[in-house]
Order: sequence, then structure tokens, then C-alpha cells
Amino acid sequence: MKPILIVEDEQPISRVLKAYLEKANYQVEQAFTGAEALQKFESMTPALVLLDVMLPDTDGWRILQQIRERSACPVIMLTALGHINQKINGFNLGADDYMTKPFIGDEVVARVGAVLRRSTQIMENKEIKYFGSLKVDFKAHSVTLHGAELSFTPRDLSLFLFLAQHQNQMFSREHLIENVWGMDYEGSDRAVDLAIKRIRKTLENWPESEGEIRTYRGLGYKFCVYE
Repeated sequence: MKPILIVEDEQPISRVLKAYLEKANYQVEQAFTGAEALQKFESMTPALVLLDVMLPDTDGWRILQQIRERSACPVIMLTALGHINQKINGFNLGADDYMTKPFIGDEVVARVGAVLRRSTQIMENKEIKYFGSLKVDFKAHSVTLHGAELSFTPRDLSLFLFLAQHQNQMFSREHLIENVWGMDYEGSDRAVDLAIKRIRKTLENWPESEGEIRTYRGLGYKFCVYE
């Protein structure tokens, strides 16, 4: 039973989510404030967090940032704020999915399952590849630069591994969404641009002479490797 942490201050909503997730055979813990969320996150090590944006003592964005400083645990944001800028903000901070209230319990369970499948998927290519000083281990899902492991969010790591597995091939945003985000993704394709921006930041110390993620305006992206 995979542990799920629900961070939601509205107790009726939290109870409904807990009931649906437990019915789907997840182990569920609840937190009703930001402080309680961080405490339980450390003690239980959840497989996924459902995180409300509006909390009584802080906001979900700050909690998301603190989670990302210590973990690549998948996070789905829950909020009544449906504006596209809120979604972009969430993805830019490292959220893995975003659901706007009101939502259907079965859909939440389906999205939790989809995010967990993406975050734990092991790619078929099990080779270790070296791109200059960059080492990519597809089996271990790890990337090291000059011997130090780099930290990615689960979705950013999946995107980078896909690009690295198909080096020197260009892919459109739509193709990347289909192969990394999944067919059920309903957000903006700008999420790809934001993920690429974060990946480039993570790879900022990778020598330009060895490779880069190149943008082809109006077409897509390519992981270019220079021999």
C-alpha cells in the first residue's frame, strides 16, 4: 500500500479524498496546516502528496518549494483557483499535476495512479550513457555531472531521460507530452517549456562544448550531443 499525504484544511474535502484513496488501496495520512504537512512529510515519506494551495498558516506554493528542496516526491496541487497563471506557477515550482475544485473523487484517484506510474516507470533502455562529463543511468533513473548526482523533479527527470535516450532527435511539444506527461494530460503545452527551462538550469554546469538542449522555434526540442 503506497502512502499518500493529503494536505487540505477543509476537513469534509479531506475526508472524502481519504475515503476514495483508501478504497483504492492507498495508505492515507492527513495534514490540515502547512506546519503539520512538513512534519508528516518527514515522518512518513509519502509516495505522493495532494497539496491544497490555500492553507491557514501558509500557502501551498511555499510548502511545494520546501518539499522540492528535499525530495522529488510527486505532488498534485489542489485549489479553487482555476486561472491558467496559477497552473503555470505550480508547474514552474515543480508540481506534477494540478486539479481545480470542485473535482470528482474517482478522477483524483485516477490522476494519483497516473502520476505514480509516470514517476516509477523504468525505461526499457537499461544502458548507462556518457555525454562527456554527464552520466545518464537509465536503469537507476539517475543523472550525474562530474561525479555529483543532479536533482530533478520526477516529471523533469522523465522528460530529460526521454530526450537523452533519443539524443540528436527533435521532438515537438505534443510528442513530448504524449510520451512523458501521458495522453490524459489536459494542461497547457507551456508546461514543456517550463520543464525544459528547469532542466537547463539543472544542467547549467554541463560544458557547452559537450552538448545542450536546443530549441527549434515552432517545432520543438532536441538533446544535442557534440562528439
